Amino acid sequence: MTTTVSAGRMIAMVCTAQVLAQIGTYTLAALLPVIMQAWSLSNSEAGWIMSMFYAGYTVSVPVLVSLTDRIDPRRVYCCGVAMLVCSHLVFALVADQFWWAIACRTAAGIGWAGTYMPGLKILSDALEGRPQSRGVSWHAASVGVSGALSFFVSGVLATWIGWRWAFGFGAMCAGGALLIGLLGIPKRPAGKTAAPSQRALLDFRPVFRNRSAMAYALSYAVHTWEMNALRGWAVTFLTFTALSYKGQATLIAPTTVATVMGLLGTWSSVFGNEMSIRFGRQRLILTAMVGCIIVGSVIGFSSAISYYLAAGLVILYGLLIWLDSSSLTAGTVGSAEPEHRGATLAVHSTLGFGGGFVGPLMMGWILDLAGGQSALGWGLAYAHVAVIMLIGVFAITVLRPKAIAGDQGAAEASQPSGA
Repeated sequence: MTTTVSAGRMIAMVCTAQVLAQIGTYTLAALLPVIMQAWSLSNSEAGWIMSMFYAGYTVSVPVLVSLTDRIDPRRVYCCGVAMLVCSHLVFALVADQFWWAIACRTAAGIGWAGTYMPGLKILSDALEGRPQSRGVSWHAASVGVSGALSFFVSGVLATWIGWRWAFGFGAMCAGGALLIGLLGIPKRPAGKTAAPSQRALLDFRPVFRNRSAMAYALSYAVHTWEMNALRGWAVTFLTFTALSYKGQATLIAPTTVATVMGLLGTWSSVFGNEMSIRFGRQRLILTAMVGCIIVGSVIGFSSAISYYLAAGLVILYGLLIWLDSSSLTAGTVGSAEPEHRGATLAVHSTLGFGGGFVGPLMMGWILDLAGGQSALGWGLAYAHVAVIMLIGVFAITVLRPKAIAGDQGAAEASQPSGA
């Protein structure tokens, strides 16, 4: 526990700050059809813009998250939120073509690297055991809620006052998160920081030797590949399907479907972690992955049948993808050695968002290689993700990560975390 505030209050403050900080994260994904038309972007160019967010995240997260083993993660967090404010403002006020968007989204990715895992590190330093697992789950839920709201709010603002205001709103919300970080979240208690002389800043060898943590991290890589492929392109996919079946999107717009997907996915993430605790982490993760492989194989082809079928499959796919999201991250956190927790989260996040960078980009490339947006193109684009998910199945079944503290059967787990 922290010495200044209760665990409950700490969780509430961190999660509130994360909702505000992350609410502009998926504004681009929500408004991608509008921006593609306004700037005459190809599918590949749109894929690059979305993926550069994850590229910025991937290259900066090893340093930023590893620093949280040495300095107060609150300091890293506030710097990251400030970067988000700046990137959203520049996109709102200046960006008018491909390269401006690339620069802004790369900067946003760096800012996200300074907020997502450092925010999780703030909580993981304050909690242990089952409360830690649940704190990780609620942290993921807060980010999921803000991501879902990002689609809905962006769609409404773009319709009423223009798409630039949607990015401006994200900047204002991130400003609120910065105030919470500066004034509300307490400093880390003394004694939590590892001495810098103990190991080099980017020495990840202890993490790579941790077989259990690496199993969860590798699975997280393909999980995030899949999640970002769906989340980044869902609105564009549904917009294409709606135009093919005019009138079917009247009752539920693509941005509304994406919002429902995100909200139900957030619930699914929390629910999945609770099921991991009660019935087994490996069992839950494998169940979710197999379900994703099945739905991913057919979802793109549904655009040739019905908008409502496609919308329903998007929501179902989101439920299955998010089902093991918290379980994977909590597995990595629980498998980490305390003195290497920041470095372990850095590896986990780097692998995860490396996959997150490739997923949206591959979707755009496959669409263009298939001749543009079509039922066949979307079918092939999403089917590639189903194939990639086999890597996650391999990581869980072969590396066999351990149950973590608080999981059912954890006491009987025989696999040491450093094996």
